[in-house]
Amino acid sequence: MRLSQMLFVTLREDPAEAEIPSHKLLLRAGYIRRIGSGIYAYLPLMWRVLKKVSQIVREEMDATGAQECLLPQLQPADLWRESGRWDTYTQAEGIMFAMTDRQQRELGLGPTHEEVITTIAKDMIRSYRQLPVHLYQIQTKFRDEIRPRFGLMRGREFIMKDGYSFHTNEESLKKTYQDMAQAYSNMLRRSGLQFRAVDADSGAIGGSGSQEFMVLAEAGEDEVLYTEDGQYAANVEKAVSMPADAEPSPFATFEKRETPGTETIDKLCKFLKCSPTQVVKNVLYQAVYDNGITVLVLVSIRGDQEVNQVKLLNELTKLAGNYQAKTVLFLTVPDVEAQRKWAAKSLPLGYMAPDVADDYIAGSKEVNSKFLRLVDRTAVDLTNFVTGSNESGYHVVGANWNKEFPLPATVVGVRTAKKGDRAVHNPEQTLQSARGIEVGHIFQLGTKYSQAMGATYTSEQGEEMPFVMGCYGVGVSRLAQSAVEQSYDKDGIIWPVAIAPYHAIISIPNISDAQQVEVAEKLYAELNQSGIETLLDDRDERAGVKFKDADLIGIPYRIVPGRSLKAGKVEVVERATHKSHEILIDEVNSTLKQWIEAAVS
Repeated sequence: MRLSQMLFVTLREDPAEAEIPSHKLLLRAGYIRRIGSGIYAYLPLMWRVLKKVSQIVREEMDATGAQECLLPQLQPADLWRESGRWDTYTQAEGIMFAMTDRQQRELGLGPTHEEVITTIAKDMIRSYRQLPVHLYQIQTKFRDEIRPRFGLMRGREFIMKDGYSFHTNEESLKKTYQDMAQAYSNMLRRSGLQFRAVDADSGAIGGSGSQEFMVLAEAGEDEVLYTEDGQYAANVEKAVSMPADAEPSPFATFEKRETPGTETIDKLCKFLKCSPTQVVKNVLYQAVYDNGITVLVLVSIRGDQEVNQVKLLNELTKLAGNYQAKTVLFLTVPDVEAQRKWAAKSLPLGYMAPDVADDYIAGSKEVNSKFLRLVDRTAVDLTNFVTGSNESGYHVVGANWNKEFPLPATVVGVRTAKKGDRAVHNPEQTLQSARGIEVGHIFQLGTKYSQAMGATYTSEQGEEMPFVMGCYGVGVSRLAQSAVEQSYDKDGIIWPVAIAPYHAIISIPNISDAQQVEVAEKLYAELNQSGIETLLDDRDERAGVKFKDADLIGIPYRIVPGRSLKAGKVEVVERATHKSHEILIDEVNSTLKQWIEAAVS
């Protein structure tokens, strides 16, 4: 492609709306253009990158025996009601674009396709002889993000590969799950990315085991905790660890003490000269279930620990049946306005004890009249601990469970693991931390969707059995941007060779120089003919402008037919290292072929 004929506009300044380096660079280099909030056009250079990523994904999926299809973006609400996810996706998470057609039928733009694919399997797969089946698609998805940001990282429209497998049993599912773990690793390795596979929470997708594939980058929204021995890695939402040992309590007897201005753990510990490991803090949450019932949740946890809201949400979802509900729509720390709706009297916030009385709640049809009391494992074994007194300005010291305070009946593990904690599999290993961008996620769904939607097959024994399912997603457009976030410098993008829009760019320093143009044209034709994808910068611009643009757009190799032409050579500059080579014109093709093959092998 000749740059003079391409839709190609670069910017010298960072766009105001861009927050992270990859977003700034993709806009500046003319790869994408913002059309609206979270909505981007993929311009010619970007589309070439996306096609290359998609091809790698296709090849790895096809190699496992998965079959490509294309599913509808517009999905009937009735399918999502069958699975029980309509309210979750339109209200709780609120990420589905929902609409009503002219016949007043409710529809949604697909953020994911479990319901559609399960319906297809239900209609078409009758017998165990047809299983296992694995279908996938590369499709545009839609999510109504509250705050779209970071360009293609969190857009409202994006390209994704999603696959779904159907099995007769868990053993068959686990085989495909392992095949996908390997395929996803292959995809990222072939794309030239540094990544880490980590244990993850299944979220609204559901199911049992799940694994995320994280591209390592400082701007990553996710924190990954891992051990140096390579035996453990998990998203912080899922990670488990052993907390530091609790220090001995300095208090031997139970008493109430005045502790003015100590509404935080730090202030309290300084005032009482004690360790936060000897404090039981009581954190209040408000959960709204899908039947409209609000439940006030009091979590007692060791003072040096933080509640992991994802783990807490999972625990509350397990308890949904106690409130004649199926799932949690919202989980929040209730602010003053929220408290006014249910509080019978002012709560002693910052000074609550594990036994704060239920009469603080004004019960109604919408609000459960009793606190749901949970205790984290970190607080269960504490003795002579410090906690609130239910009176502002006062705490108690030397307290014990089942003496001064009843131990809550429900013990949970909802603490947030953190860097420096001891690893569960080997206490000699400590957790390390890295930032990551989630680009892939695989799930063992089990029978969650097939049971809910009545999707069954006839077993060898003639029984009607629900499909055992798996789900596997890769963010194609997200992966492309994450490559930029992982690899750039002050001059611009550094694309991995495998997914770069072009392998080489020939920058003619002076288009008035007949010899430079002749050599450039010869190389341009020869390289493209031999399969080396090459751009020709034949614009009437200064050499400095061309070189800056070549660095900005990140093409792996820049060829310059300049001063060295007198010796029958051209300059070839490696984008990643800025290393310059003078190569004989007749050897440019073979040299680049060797470099490219080595880079993508």
